[in-house]
Amino acid sequence: MVEEVRVAQLWRYPVKSLKGERLNSAILTLDGVEGDRIVHVAGRRGPLTGRTRHGLLTLPALTDPDGVPTVQGHRWDSPEAAEAVREQAGQDARLVADVTPERFDILNLLVATDGAVEHLGHDVRRLRPNIVLSGLPAEMEARLPGQALAVGEALIGVHSVRQRCIVTTIDPDSGEQDLEVLRRIQDVFGGQIALNSWVISPGEVHVGDAVRIVSSRESPTRVGGWVVGAPYEDESA
Repeated sequence: MVEEVRVAQLWRYPVKSLKGERLNSAILTLDGVEGDRIVHVAGRRGPLTGRTRHGLLTLPALTDPDGVPTVQGHRWDSPEAAEAVREQAGQDARLVADVTPERFDILNLLVATDGAVEHLGHDVRRLRPNIVLSGLPAEMEARLPGQALAVGEALIGVHSVRQRCIVTTIDPDSGEQDLEVLRRIQDVFGGQIALNSWVISPGEVHVGDAVRIVSSRESPTRVGGWVVGAPYEDESA
């Protein structure tokens, strides 16, 4: 039985693979949460992420009042931010502004449900969602793809359940690895947890907003990013 569904948490990740910032409200654009993943870490041959540079996941990233991402309290384009990233990702690492759709692994929103997170039994931050919904039992995740979530004026399409990777094994505070987290996701959830989603209609959403599950015939115009092999162009590579 589905209880009243609400927005329980909102998250933004100003710098891809760095820590997220928890929000009270978020503006959903056709490009996802405003200000989400607008900077990434690049190396000589392409983007560097928490999949191979686990220490990045422990670096704090926030958005300043002017909408500029910061790393450890410094503007993303400052020498201090660059040094913090190099310490975790290697001397060839650098920060790059990026607003292309490839910066999202699959689609521009990831939605988690409280039932699945509770069943997982680990910190929701390991899943790196943009939105966490309350009032949904764990088994509902598999039923939501193909439907949509109406939150105020915003409409969110649900595409599929996310196949999870090694990032879930990294503690976002200590950086320590616990492979049992991914084993549990594989054993209990078939390797998949949280929902690949996208913004159909923009709008502002707030923690506590009611969510309606509605039928939808919409499909995303593009699915996939670096994770599924989208090309990465870097003139200096």
